[in-house]
Amino acid sequence: MTASTGAARASVRRRRRSSAVVLLVALAATGVLWTAFAPRGTAEDTAATNEAVRAGRALYLQGCSSCHGLQGQGGNQAPSLIGVGSAAVDFQVSTGRMPLAAPGAQAKRKDPIYSQTQIDQLAAYIDSLGGGPRKPVIDEAEWNDADLAHGGELYRANCAQCHQAAGAGAPLTYGKYAPDLSHATPTQIIEAMRTGPESMPLFGPGQVDEADAVAIAKYIRHVSEAPAAGGHGLGKYGPVPEGLLAWLVGIGGLLAVCLWIGARQKV
Repeated sequence: MTASTGAARASVRRRRRSSAVVLLVALAATGVLWTAFAPRGTAEDTAATNEAVRAGRALYLQGCSSCHGLQGQGGNQAPSLIGVGSAAVDFQVSTGRMPLAAPGAQAKRKDPIYSQTQIDQLAAYIDSLGGGPRKPVIDEAEWNDADLAHGGELYRANCAQCHQAAGAGAPLTYGKYAPDLSHATPTQIIEAMRTGPESMPLFGPGQVDEADAVAIAKYIRHVSEAPAAGGHGLGKYGPVPEGLLAWLVGIGGLLAVCLWIGARQKV
């Protein structure tokens, strides 16, 4: 082996050792930077999510799997829950529509049998099966900034045909109906728009964006809570019951008075 060959090999070994040192320094620097600037609580959040999923699965197997299947795949009695998302679970369970009391044309709203913590756990488990629309979160600033008048315009254009102008609900076909919205929370209203329960059409973000959805929810809460300026609201069903009351009570009362006066006249 010549001197030049030995020198070349020694140079190669030095370069390799230098590269290894540089790589180790780079890895150490990366670790230090990650420790200093990485987001906090990621591990804790993942652990909390996993615990919610485990608790939700136990609740699901106990109260839902007999109809929706052991893996949420659905069956002859109930649809698949894969891909429905946490929004659908929160809406159906928080309104008491699920678990279903009895088969019928439409699930009725009733008091929920699960606490909100349990509902969130169920939603976490179903969401883990395939994702889908997430449960909306409305902060106070977003609610206060929502345009009430614009929400009313959107409601009358997209919702009043079924739910009636004041959100009192109305019958549909084949025993179904558009429910009364006076008891719906803003979260439930937006969840219904995003998931399309029962006969309701689905309104995705491409049709109604988040700001417009909050504005519609704010308008519905406004018309549900606003006092009736003319006195008794008569169920807020509009001019039909008002006209009927006028005929039965007003004109009927006048006829009764006329008959009473005529009966008192001497022949």
